[in-house]
Amino acid sequence: MADTADLVIIGGAAIGSSVAAQLAARSDFSGRIVVVEADPAYTFCASARSAASIRQQFSSAINIEISLFGIAFLRDIGLRLATPGGGQAPDIGLKEGGYLFLATPETRPILEENHALQRQLGADIAFYEPCDLQRRFPFLNIEGIAAGCHGTTGEGWFDGYGLMQAFRARARALGVEYVAARVIGLERGEAAWRVRLDTGDVIEAGAVLNAAGASGGAEICRLAGLELPIHRRKRFVFPFTCREKVTGVPLLIDPDGTYVRPEGEGFICGAGPDDDPDVAADDFEVDHAFFDERLWPSLANRVPAFEAIRPGAAWAGHYDMNLFDHNAFVGSVPGHPGLYIALGFSGHGLQQSPAIGRGLAELIATGGYETLDLAPLGLQRLAQDKPLIERNVV
Repeated sequence: MADTADLVIIGGAAIGSSVAAQLAARSDFSGRIVVVEADPAYTFCASARSAASIRQQFSSAINIEISLFGIAFLRDIGLRLATPGGGQAPDIGLKEGGYLFLATPETRPILEENHALQRQLGADIAFYEPCDLQRRFPFLNIEGIAAGCHGTTGEGWFDGYGLMQAFRARARALGVEYVAARVIGLERGEAAWRVRLDTGDVIEAGAVLNAAGASGGAEICRLAGLELPIHRRKRFVFPFTCREKVTGVPLLIDPDGTYVRPEGEGFICGAGPDDDPDVAADDFEVDHAFFDERLWPSLANRVPAFEAIRPGAAWAGHYDMNLFDHNAFVGSVPGHPGLYIALGFSGHGLQQSPAIGRGLAELIATGGYETLDLAPLGLQRLAQDKPLIERNVV
């Protein structure tokens, strides 16, 4: 005999647990929520292995609005995700050091256009000419740079694993059940979805949310007969310390795609590789030559003090990359009653988890979005071949 639930969430990392926590907190939803997580220690999930940052410097309005809500949520996380009964308030160590996007003469018009939209929507982003950049960030080499945009407030970095665990703790305190298992079957019956687990158990649920991310989100879609352009991509994060003390470094995005930001007493850095193939689910091997040949020369060029650095212990993580337009698919699945998805975040899942969780909680409980309309992220854009172009992909 199958177990029953009102909602099964497949994937219990930041996105899945955000939905669970915010849905369980609603007074108009009293159903049973079960979260199925294949990696209950969260050893390999993106939430635990990312660079964990948040920005408003996107080129599309929906992404900017999602992050404006996100930063307000993170600033107030101690109250928003406090567990009932007076437990210790979560602290994710939010540091609003800002992103700094640098532009060449060729890309300056794009930076100007993006900046105008960001300011129009209320983001606190400053536009700097080269001379201003040199005064504000004296450690920079501005050769070849025509302008820069810096998040004065509202952008920065935080403890991503801590955020995920705070969502999970809040959800569990509100009665959400977590099951350690892998989903191996998903089919629609006459009145409910049948979710088959590798433990042999079956859960029948009126609604299912696929939030499995890079750990199996695309594969679970296929179980339901849905093919999406979601692919697993590997990214490296390389820590290092610098011989010379360099202070006031934001999350710097070089025009060549290299990023670097402070982390503790040192820094972390990375970039998307030129050759970016699909990888196996268990491939977390680090290519150290990528740091020596690709990252270090770029770092030393842009910040001369980074010529003398000592690398630390690097790690690899996976993105659920949406190759259609590098934006997430969020919402209900047309033709599949009771099936919802939140996939393909392409590296933005952690920072978008507060708003995505709120929006999907609204959609599941009421049938529509009550606050921020997430319809631009819906699957209809794939069927209509109308990508939501995001020009600030990091």
